[in-house]
Amino acid sequence: MTGPSERTVTFVTGNAHKLAEAAALLSPCGITVRQADLGYPEVQADSLEEVALAGIAWCMEKLKKPCLLEDAGLFIKALGGFPGPYSRYVHETIGNAGIMRLMEGAQDRSAVFRSVIAYHDGTEPHLFIGETLGHISTRLEGTRGFGYDPLFVPTGYDLTFGQMEQQEKNAVSHRGMSLRAFVSFLSERRC
Repeated sequence: MTGPSERTVTFVTGNAHKLAEAAALLSPCGITVRQADLGYPEVQADSLEEVALAGIAWCMEKLKKPCLLEDAGLFIKALGGFPGPYSRYVHETIGNAGIMRLMEGAQDRSAVFRSVIAYHDGTEPHLFIGETLGHISTRLEGTRGFGYDPLFVPTGYDLTFGQMEQQEKNAVSHRGMSLRAFVSFLSERRC
């Protein structure tokens, strides 16, 4: 982020872990993250982009100021991309243990974690996408992070996200990538 003044963005989330990850990545760039827990409705759609665009339009209508939100999904090849855009619901209903049961006997354990940040600048929405390739571990490991972190191993690592220190995870995570793309966008616009 260029310029001496600090910037503030409103991050619409009820997830304290997402808020902490965003703050850890954005604060060194001079961006302060403020939380707005609006409990926005998540539409059922076939892509994270559709979910994020609908959500940010709703949030902008409520807040009447620039804001951002993030939607993420785990896409597992052996399960035909499931849970994908339904990752939150699936995690709340069957959890990591349920995913592990679905993966029993699967030879191809490849997966991708995707993150879509939607930012509305007051005029129009902008999307920032991050992806991390990896695979589903054969067992749940690690207590750090949240959600699917204990079962996802990023390519080039032997640790799950749940085993990684936050700084290490942020360097390779889907959310870290989408947040860095967001920072670049702000820097270019000098918002």
